Amino acid sequence: MNHPTLHSQSKITAFGAYVPETVLTNEDLEQMVDTNHEWIVQRTGIVERRIASDEQFCSDLCFEAVRNLQSRYTVDLTDVDYIIVATTTPDTFFPSMSARVQAEFGILTCGAIDIQAACSGFVAALQLANGLLLSGVHQKILVIGAETLSKATDYTDRSTCILFGDGAGAALLERSNEGSFVGSYVSTNGGSGHHLYRSSLASSIDGQPILTHGKIVQNGREVYRWAVSNVPKGIKAILEKNGLTGADIDWFIPHSANMRIVESICEKTGIPLERTLTSMAQYGNTSAASIPLAINLAMQDSRIKTDDLVLLYGFGGGLTEAALLLRWTL
Repeated sequence: MNHPTLHSQSKITAFGAYVPETVLTNEDLEQMVDTNHEWIVQRTGIVERRIASDEQFCSDLCFEAVRNLQSRYTVDLTDVDYIIVATTTPDTFFPSMSARVQAEFGILTCGAIDIQAACSGFVAALQLANGLLLSGVHQKILVIGAETLSKATDYTDRSTCILFGDGAGAALLERSNEGSFVGSYVSTNGGSGHHLYRSSLASSIDGQPILTHGKIVQNGREVYRWAVSNVPKGIKAILEKNGLTGADIDWFIPHSANMRIVESICEKTGIPLERTLTSMAQYGNTSAASIPLAINLAMQDSRIKTDDLVLLYGFGGGLTEAALLLRWTL
């Protein structure tokens, strides 16, 4: 039996985002732990972050991001045939957040999965969605990166509580004759995962004892070393694989972990800091939501434009890396 050759591609056709109303400033944190605004900005670049209310959970942020997408684009979501949510802070492990989204928007016939790739999650979800669309099995996929990290933050730990915030971003991907996706890259260093974790059932990771159950624990020094050493190598790899240099990139959008990390990555790769988009100053480190929130900020002030060549690079807990080169289509 002859099988037709698939010539279709996939592209991003709609985008949305949401952050909670409550703002937690550096000055607010000064009243909670031994820290100060100047130190936080110097070390991280973060000025404030958004915090979900006691009644708001990850699913609620997902819903609002999708509603924002619907308000900005004339799109029909009833024929979405797959939903992927990237999160490390779900309301429940099951039902999944993607199943909650399916129910909320009355999408009758679709697959629904959550993925947990921490700060690489949104990019990894886009990679998965692109593969499903190119397979020809699926036609329209909703991808969401959402976190309520404040609910997993230890506000007595001055080294981590200054970092994290809440938010969500959503992208609609569809099969198309023209594509958004130019190239991709992935890497994993699971042996160092104990440097950044949030516990579940086990009491240790590779013999390393869990320090704080249910809360985010980070060895900032080790994570910094890993990121500034490995991310530049990954950037070089994805650019060389696609016959490009840093000068060809219109916008570099890394995970908004820490401004010192981003500055070091830019210095080592030659990508100008002025062509780098982040969301950390306004929203802090929002893990799987940080890259879509940075995209949304750039769309709001018209920095990112149709046909721009964009490099997304997620890195963090796992320790995982996921990168995409996109031709922006919105």
